[in-house]
Amino acid sequence: MNPILNDYLPLAVLLGIALFLAVLVPILSLNLGPKRPSSRKQLPYESGMIAIGEAQRRLPVKFYRIAVLFILFDVDIILLVPWAVTFRKLGVYGLVAMLIFMVVFILGDAWVWKKGVLEWE
Repeated sequence: MNPILNDYLPLAVLLGIALFLAVLVPILSLNLGPKRPSSRKQLPYESGMIAIGEAQRRLPVKFYRIAVLFILFDVDIILLVPWAVTFRKLGVYGLVAMLIFMVVFILGDAWVWKKGVLEWE
């Protein structure tokens, strides 16, 4: 057999099992699961509340802004933690690189604050 095939055979088997289970489990769930329909379950919400307004209404832009800012803060933390762990190995270059990153990030935060994006009405 080809040595490349020997290297990738376990991966192919794992991918095959994963795909098989990804198809099999939902099919089994649909066919073997309980089916007790009622008029209350057929309502738009399972809680029985009547829907008010359109289902596809547009959300204000402020929700998207807050979500993007949350992701940016997460990325900042994700970059800070490995840097802090390897700080001594990186030396002065690592310190200067992180200082530049933090200055740019703090300037961006100040701009966002000045624009009033963080204000919730």
